[in-house]
Amino acid sequence: MKLRFESDLDFQLRAIEAVCDLYRGQDTREARGHVLSSNAAWDAQSVFAHENGGVVNHCDLTDAEILANLRRVQVRNGLPRSHSLRAHDFSVEMETGTGKTYVYLRTIFELNKRYGFSKFLVVVPSIAIKEGVYKALQITENHFRRLYAGVSVNYVQYDSSKMADVRHFVTSSQIQVMVVTVASINKRDVNNLYKYSERIGGARPIDLISGARPIVIVDEPQSVDGGLAGRGRAALEAMRPLCTLRYSATHTHKHHMVYRLDAVDAYQRKLVKQIEVASATLHDAHNRPYLRVVSTANRRGVITGRVEIDVETTGGVRRKEVTVYDGDDLEGITRRSVYRGLSVGEIRAAKGGGLVEVRTPDGEIFLRPGQASGDVDPASIQREMIRRTIREHLEKEARLHQRGIKVLSLFFVDAVSHYRQYDQSGGWTKGPCATMFEQEYRRLARHPAYRAMFDGQDVEQIAESIHAGYFSMDRKGRWTDSGESNAKSREEAARAYNLIMRDKEELLSFKTPLKFVFSHSALREGWDNPNVFQVCVLRDVRTERERRQTIGRGLRLCVNQSGERIRDLDANTLTVIARESYEAFADKLQHEVERDTGVRFGFVAPDQFATIATDSEGTTSVMGDAKSRSLYEYFRASGYIGSNGQIRDTLRGALKDGSLAVPESYRPYLVSVADMLRRLAGRIEIKNADERVSVRPRQEMLDSVEFRALWDRIKHKTTYRIEFDNDRLLTECSEAVRKAPTIPRTRIQWRKADIAIGEDGVRAAEKAGSATVVIEGGDLVLPDVLSELQDRTQLTRRSLYKVLQSSGRLDELRRNPQQFVERVAKTINDCKRKLLVDGIKYLRVGDGTYFSQELFWNEELIGYMRNVRGAAKSVYERVVYDSETEAEFADELEKNAAVRLYAKLPSWFIVPTPLGGYNPDWAVLIETDVGERLYLVVETKGKGWRGNLREHEYAKIRCGEAHFKALECGEAPAQYEVTTGLEELLARVDAA
Repeated sequence: MKLRFESDLDFQLRAIEAVCDLYRGQDTREARGHVLSSNAAWDAQSVFAHENGGVVNHCDLTDAEILANLRRVQVRNGLPRSHSLRAHDFSVEMETGTGKTYVYLRTIFELNKRYGFSKFLVVVPSIAIKEGVYKALQITENHFRRLYAGVSVNYVQYDSSKMADVRHFVTSSQIQVMVVTVASINKRDVNNLYKYSERIGGARPIDLISGARPIVIVDEPQSVDGGLAGRGRAALEAMRPLCTLRYSATHTHKHHMVYRLDAVDAYQRKLVKQIEVASATLHDAHNRPYLRVVSTANRRGVITGRVEIDVETTGGVRRKEVTVYDGDDLEGITRRSVYRGLSVGEIRAAKGGGLVEVRTPDGEIFLRPGQASGDVDPASIQREMIRRTIREHLEKEARLHQRGIKVLSLFFVDAVSHYRQYDQSGGWTKGPCATMFEQEYRRLARHPAYRAMFDGQDVEQIAESIHAGYFSMDRKGRWTDSGESNAKSREEAARAYNLIMRDKEELLSFKTPLKFVFSHSALREGWDNPNVFQVCVLRDVRTERERRQTIGRGLRLCVNQSGERIRDLDANTLTVIARESYEAFADKLQHEVERDTGVRFGFVAPDQFATIATDSEGTTSVMGDAKSRSLYEYFRASGYIGSNGQIRDTLRGALKDGSLAVPESYRPYLVSVADMLRRLAGRIEIKNADERVSVRPRQEMLDSVEFRALWDRIKHKTTYRIEFDNDRLLTECSEAVRKAPTIPRTRIQWRKADIAIGEDGVRAAEKAGSATVVIEGGDLVLPDVLSELQDRTQLTRRSLYKVLQSSGRLDELRRNPQQFVERVAKTINDCKRKLLVDGIKYLRVGDGTYFSQELFWNEELIGYMRNVRGAAKSVYERVVYDSETEAEFADELEKNAAVRLYAKLPSWFIVPTPLGGYNPDWAVLIETDVGERLYLVVETKGKGWRGNLREHEYAKIRCGEAHFKALECGEAPAQYEVTTGLEELLARVDAA
């Protein structure tokens, strides 16, 4: 099995473009140079002669030019603009599971193609990520070779014993990628990177690597840097990088942000799995004196402990966190007699050695943070969680196996001993979690609901073969709990991660029996698998700082046995089995996302819209702080938001029905403003696994004459071709460029203001006398305009020459070269996009290729109590809706007598388009007063949908219209309609 990679995902391409456009204007050429000696000044006279010198990354652009490119990229992506270029550190934020590694690996090839850069150093925080990156390089090698005309790449893992790799990194003209852990470079006194070696002519490896001016790519920089002044960051600076590109879902320091696809965007755009939580919470379990240590602290000499205990309240016994001091009486704090005789003793707050002593009538108990006393037997809870995980696994397996999707589950445990135990001679036995797993798996295999899945199989043998552990491993092959704090523990980690990373594709194959993976809680970043559907947290998740890291192991969309990514949402749900309530898990995850992304759900800030940009008549306009504050005040005055910026239901209603109003001067920004407000008004939806329902079809409805007549009109599949008239394209491009606004010259805007200093601060009031002065460009160095436009439009140089010559605008290139290139490129791409949709032709594939009715039974439909409603006329027993617009439309369908039957088209009903798959909303059969039957495919949108849709969404709708047009044959073909409601739809039908 080989994973397949998609090369046309828009969010990934935008991230790649954001980085590549930083060097717009750079020549493409190979630069040969010399590697300078470490004890010499960095100048051309002091060189360490290394054979014929090395091939180095070279940049001709000035900081001012790179800053200008940076600001254009930031405006394009709606990010705050940088005011200066203090360091060449650029950040890309991408949510876990959206292809971050693929993006930066492909960026390497793009930078090489466009500018000739060939030296890349990938710095990672751990062995796990190093193995992951190396595996990614292996499995994408053929994919990138096809994309980039056979260009090959040499990639190695840095090894201080292999100096030939360092020499080759410097001297080769081939793309060089070296993957290195931060532990290998951040300690000058022990790392061989900083030691002289005769194997490379008496130099240090750092001399050669840094002399090549590599582009440094940092994977998970928050774990690499060690803070702004940390050793990791200092080691990166010692590499003298041409630039540093930082990729993470959770940046600690943003630096110059060039692209952002955060958790909110990823969840709302359905780029990752949906998340549901199955909660294992205790109720009425207060019969023993429970105490769990959360943390200890020493603030100005006052030592305290934060503990969780059962407290008597007016509403009954509640488990609460309280702060305690040495000598506190626990019965007095809790007001419960079961704590009689218990008190707090010594509290220690040493880093890594926190401790709380609990004194009892029989002695004392010592608890470290995360440890508890008096709780319900943890093994009983773990058994129930393991059982629930297996049940969730088997239910998904029964549903997805027939689609070629293998289901995996991941268990997190606190220690190796919970899964495997060793004696002094090295022999091992199963730990309690492994034993419980096998017992519960065998028990469920005999359950009537799952028995058919195991007919004719040896369940005893299967239960032993389908689970395995991944832990650090010592030289004797024994698993250990060690992390990566020293050379010995990193070596142990490497043994485990070599296995887990190299088996990534095998794990996805039905031929490999392994389905359940047990690992240490330290397995956080670096390993994931697209087919992890269950994450069971057998440790106490409340002691883990990051829930996002925990769920991140299974967020990626799943793949089938052909390695193809499955984007069907019904097949992509990650179930987290956790020992806390669904509400608590969702709330804490929400707070983590708010902290990491800077998004405060439900609130609008005065400067919220400042970075929003729009293109008007070819000129990019950024809203800015002043206009943002003005719009904020308008929303307050309109009653959309409260005095503190809190979003009100009136705004949610306006966003839902498309009636959001803004002043006329803000109309060009409306779509982007509405998108941002929807993001702020919503939340990341975490679903409750206990509210999940399976929605069954109605056989009698499927068998009805009416539905068969409807289905026969829409079931056939199509293929498409694009009839592209090249002469027409060039003519329309020339005409559009000719009519585009005049290219402005560079100018200075003078403004005068009175400054007044008073008790309320400094105020500025603009005065009359503002003026604009044009600045002559002097001897501008003109870019290779045809190459620049070729990169941006993918048209040939000959075609671009015809467009520019025919437009009569080429003389404006000298006024403002950058503005000219950007405007012409945008104009051409707009024409291309329009002709793409205008020229698409769908063809029915044939009578034997269609969506079978059996899919209604074979493809299970899943909903949740909050987004399903009963239905009498639907093909399904209930309607699963994704928005209030859909819920209201379903209600109208049920109440209107003209509607005979309808179906919310399931996610497997996909129309192919050049912009990705398109899933229409509804199939509806209407009978008019005169007995005429109308067969409709309906797309429901909110009011004002045309103005609120992005171009690619509208293009998909037009492709859907063309698809159903191609299916028209015989009498009464199915009509395709886009509507805001049933009343509008019926009025349109009557008018026709």
